Amino acid sequence: MEGEVRPSVRRAMTVCPVEVSIAVLGGSWKMTIVKHLLAGPVRYGELRRRVGDVTPRVLTRQLRELEQDGIVVRHAYPEVPPRVDYTLTATGQGLRGFVTELDRWGGEYVAGLAERG
Repeated sequence: MEGEVRPSVRRAMTVCPVEVSIAVLGGSWKMTIVKHLLAGPVRYGELRRRVGDVTPRVLTRQLRELEQDGIVVRHAYPEVPPRVDYTLTATGQGLRGFVTELDRWGGEYVAGLAERG
């Protein structure tokens, strides 16, 4: 699935690197998916539980886009019942600092909201 650049990413490439980042990582649940894959491979069902209130359709679509963009690798094992897990590529692992900082900032923001009442 990796290799062909999605149209939204191709358009963003004509604008600036920030737009490319948003085209690849913006979208429902993508950064949360990456956050939960930072520690290593996660099976689909477990990833769905960790991500939260996401439908299987949306999670699958987001995973496919991340796979196509070279952020995630899908491993399907030839077993019965089928087993699938996901891991980050080296490019996906490169998001560690960014995701960690977003997580920190989000936590501080929520704490600030709570303080305001």
